[in-house]
Amino acid sequence: MNTVPAPSRRQFLKTSALIGGGLVVGFVVPGAKRFAHADPAAATAVSSGFVPNAFLRVGDDDTVTVLISHSEMGQGVWTGLAMLIAEELDADWSKIKVEHAPAAPAYAHTAFGMQMTGGSTSTWSEFDRYRQAGATARALLVAAAAQRFGVPVDQVRTENGAAIAGDKRARYGELAADAAKLPAPTAPQTLKDAKDWKIIGKPTKRLDSPEKITGKAKFGMDVQFDGLLTAVVARAPVFGGTVKSFDAAPAKAVPGVRDVLQVPSGVAVIADHYWAAKQGRDALVIDWDLGPNAGLDTTKLREDFRKLAATDGAVAAQAGDVKGGLAKAAKTIEAEYNVPYLAHAPMEPLNCTVKIEADSCEIWTGTQFQTVDQQVAAKITGLKPDQVQIHTMFLGGGFGRRATPTADFVTEAVHVAKAAGKPVKTVWSREDDVRGGYYRPMYLQHARIGIDAQGIPVAWQHVLVGQSIIAGTPFAGAMIKNGIDATSVEGVADSPYLKEIADYRVDLHSPSTGIPVLWWRSVGHSYNAFVMESLIDELAHAAGKDPVEYRRTLLKQHPRHLAALDLVADKAGWGTALPAGRARGVAVHESFGSYIAQVAEVSVEPKPGGGHGIRVHRFVCAIDCGLAVNPDGVRAQMESGINFGLGAALYSQLTFKDGRVQESNYHDYRVLRLDEAPQIEVHIVPSTEKMGGAGEPGTAPVAAAVANAVFALNQQRLRELPLQLPA
Repeated sequence: MNTVPAPSRRQFLKTSALIGGGLVVGFVVPGAKRFAHADPAAATAVSSGFVPNAFLRVGDDDTVTVLISHSEMGQGVWTGLAMLIAEELDADWSKIKVEHAPAAPAYAHTAFGMQMTGGSTSTWSEFDRYRQAGATARALLVAAAAQRFGVPVDQVRTENGAAIAGDKRARYGELAADAAKLPAPTAPQTLKDAKDWKIIGKPTKRLDSPEKITGKAKFGMDVQFDGLLTAVVARAPVFGGTVKSFDAAPAKAVPGVRDVLQVPSGVAVIADHYWAAKQGRDALVIDWDLGPNAGLDTTKLREDFRKLAATDGAVAAQAGDVKGGLAKAAKTIEAEYNVPYLAHAPMEPLNCTVKIEADSCEIWTGTQFQTVDQQVAAKITGLKPDQVQIHTMFLGGGFGRRATPTADFVTEAVHVAKAAGKPVKTVWSREDDVRGGYYRPMYLQHARIGIDAQGIPVAWQHVLVGQSIIAGTPFAGAMIKNGIDATSVEGVADSPYLKEIADYRVDLHSPSTGIPVLWWRSVGHSYNAFVMESLIDELAHAAGKDPVEYRRTLLKQHPRHLAALDLVADKAGWGTALPAGRARGVAVHESFGSYIAQVAEVSVEPKPGGGHGIRVHRFVCAIDCGLAVNPDGVRAQMESGINFGLGAALYSQLTFKDGRVQESNYHDYRVLRLDEAPQIEVHIVPSTEKMGGAGEPGTAPVAAAVANAVFALNQQRLRELPLQLPA
């Protein structure tokens, strides 16, 4: 692995103290702070002191409690990061316990400089820091054991939660108090060689599963205490709309409603419980000023995008002379692809509980952005960031929605609690979020590709039109260069296929529409992989080549792509006969540092209401993510990403008419249902390469693999999501 930073970059400090009769070990690793310098306020919050920066506790009962700086939202980070500490600590895995860390500077992301979870970064970003935490604790325990045994430190070894020297043995719990009194190590510890790992790389059961299976796990929606009220907010039906006037009397007449208050985002109805608050909101009479976006219409937006695509945009990538290259090509392929706005639609709707006192603010919520939440709450309440305590709860799905640069749902909840003067849990229904949230942006892409006599691409002109998710956020300064939001063109501008072409150009238009947009699982790759891998399939067909063999030819200089492709083709039985009425499609894509190839096996079936739909029977996935810390976790992430991506590929879309989102909940914003989940097989490419992510890459190639399988089945090229068969 090449992820070990130079020792000089590390600043160790030990907060040695007894907590419950145990040892606390923590430290700070300055990171690249890519986001922090984009947002001075964030940097200030990160550098200020707040709560002990501890990563693990060793209790006198031998338990090792690991504090996880990232949010557990189903991706398995509670287990993966605990494995890193347990490995270097030589801990007894049966004694490992896990907690979410508080919001504090010590837990700032090692790359982004703020406490957050996203970008498929949790494991690789913590790989060294958490191992060092375990190794540092082990060094202190070994030193304590050496003193107790009366032997030199180098005669003490550790094993399964105990220190041993000859016939002397002491459990970590017995040594914790003595170890806490020792001076902290002044240099990074030597970490284990990979050949000595006993936990890392081994399939490991998730630590959060028992709580979730038994119902003991606490999500944000579960938060309840005496005196807590519930609020729902009536928001403008059109983005940018504002309240002109409202009549609170009908709402206040609903039993259980305590108050009706105007807040910046709308009108809040505060009640004893959710149902009363919702009925009160339904009874409200509000006169809205709909503002400038009352005419939003996705059909018209698409036409506007199409006109933009015919013009030059900001150049995201180019080489050679694309017009000359196209003129010399033996054949030209031209196509337009479209993807819709998408909601995140997590299973647990948004919610946030806020309790404000004179000198403190406590927040309970499932969040991916603790540092931002802390800042906005401090600003609204007039408190200092370190007076705002964030209780990170389990997240019932996030997919990026709980990481908004504005911390919108936390901001609103703090405003509501401040206005009410009482502790309040503000709850969004799923309809509220689908119709009033942030979305994966709609994109239109046009490509014109020239191929030579052998069918190999020799010139590629590509235009993307869609909103930037970064523009207008505190991250714009760091992530938008020369008019290019890197997330808009990822997977296209840096495509391995383009690198093999002498003449190419990628243009980007980033229009403003008034619709709030945000990262969505796999971000730009979620739509660019669909477009690029569908286009490659079109080229293979035009060349008269087998899609897998064609990709092997184009990717011969890209061994990690090729290894994933070869593995998935082998495991899927590519080229072997299928039952009548079925076909396979393939896609391969790199995102977040991981290389994934997928094969979908599909058929076309009659739909209950008439027409035909696509049925996905089997999905085979091969991933090279570098080291797989917990192979079980990687497989689970791929399964999750595939099912999530299939919902978007086959069903999900948001449409606007008269400024309003037309869809509202799972009945009309369809996601994949249990009986539609295919058989999924995941294979991990053995790899010693740099570690990549696993949370998002599994989603990116899904739609392309399915669309390419449909084409193999019936020669219908589907260039728009969701994939719909012609009537």
